Amino acid sequence: MTIPERDPVFERALAESSDEVGLPSYYRDCVRPILSAPKERWPRCCGGGCEPCNEVLCAVAEGVLTRLGRTP
Repeated sequence: MTIPERDPVFERALAESSDEVGLPSYYRDCVRPILSAPKERWPRCCGGGCEPCNEVLCAVAEGVLTRLGRTP
């Protein structure tokens, strides 16, 4: 997915999805590169107790795609 630079519709979808999952706003930019990759290449949890966990970032990415009417 190509993300237009600071597109208001995308930014709203990112903010809503982040809030829904509980991802703090300062981590939102971590979701952008995930959306540029095919879903089968999205990162997985490594079990290392990372903050934020890749599972959370991917949940936000899925929410963004759903809000934009795209298939996660």
